[in-house]
Amino acid sequence: MSKDRTAHTKHPDELTHAQAVLEAEAEAIRSIRLNNDFLRAVDMLESCRGKVILTGMGKVGIIAMKIATTLSSTGTPACFLHPGEAAHGDLGLVSENDVIMTFSNSGRTREVLETIHRAKQLYDIPLIAVTGHSRSPIARKSDLVLSVGAIKEPCPIGLTPSASTTAILALGDALTLVLMTRKRFTKADYAKFHHGGYLGRRARKEAEEELAVRS
Repeated sequence: MSKDRTAHTKHPDELTHAQAVLEAEAEAIRSIRLNNDFLRAVDMLESCRGKVILTGMGKVGIIAMKIATTLSSTGTPACFLHPGEAAHGDLGLVSENDVIMTFSNSGRTREVLETIHRAKQLYDIPLIAVTGHSRSPIARKSDLVLSVGAIKEPCPIGLTPSASTTAILALGDALTLVLMTRKRFTKADYAKFHHGGYLGRRARKEAEEELAVRS
């Protein structure tokens, strides 16, 4: 028997487990219920005259960083503020025309709470919370709360963030792409910000083709 076949037969339940993880993450996204607060969040981001500052700790902080880069590449200036570094000078990123988006599934992350408390002391700027707990300390300090709901992680010990971070990422992407559409962000615009690599070449090519058709 080949090594590959042996590996497959020794762990027959692992594919079932992996499929269950995928289904749990997909269900976490399907369970998100959007309402007018989502549209209010889009309004808030659209009217931002400064930049959108996204902050979060740990795994969900990496999700916040990804959303910040997606916002920036689609016409909304954004940056990631690490809550740990905020206490050591990076809070200076915050200015009076900004909007802050916090990401915390529990809604009680100590470093995030401290960051938004200090930021609010500097400027009375809008604060959007993305969380799994709409009555959490971070949610109570926020002007607007977008909840993904209480999510059970498919991790064998029930602790590793996976379904929750997937849901939060999907919600952040939904915000970004709706905002992008509202701003009428075009392929030509995309090419200006994302001028490198395959996507940059594709954006330029398709923008030039669309311009030629209109001409």
